[in-house]
Amino acid sequence: MSAKPLAELIDDCIAPALAAQGFAGRAIVSLWPEIAGERLAARSRPLKIDWPRRRPAPGEASEPATMVVRVESAFALEMQQLGPLLVERVNTHLGWRAVGKLVLKQGPVAAPVMSKPVPKLDGATAARVEAQVAGVADEGLREALARLGRAVALNAKTRGDDTAS
Repeated sequence: MSAKPLAELIDDCIAPALAAQGFAGRAIVSLWPEIAGERLAARSRPLKIDWPRRRPAPGEASEPATMVVRVESAFALEMQQLGPLLVERVNTHLGWRAVGKLVLKQGPVAAPVMSKPVPKLDGATAARVEAQVAGVADEGLREALARLGRAVALNAKTRGDDTAS
């Protein structure tokens, strides 16, 4: 059995839950910051897509779906004003006129996880790490040891002690 990317395995696990909410895939949920924009995505989450119950007759245009979005109360007015633009961006992302209406549900939205800025390694320490692994013949092993050395040096730098010598 060959190794599979984690994304393939996760798709199989979360597909039933997304399908129950009307999402055909994880694209809208996982790419919400790109679709809505970073500022609005931090304060909103797509909840579900309600598809029309009635199938169109032959030759009749199908009705678009209704997308339900949870939004924090302070951003509800802004989201309402940007609703047509958001619907257009979702449809552009999907490639067809899937969503025709946006319904906002006010409620708490989990705070976005703020990642810490990665500290930079100074040039002298980086050069010292490279010099220490320069004698390793195998290129893959040398690069792995260099990454390890840089990580140890950064860890020591953030703790305040110098053990990377």
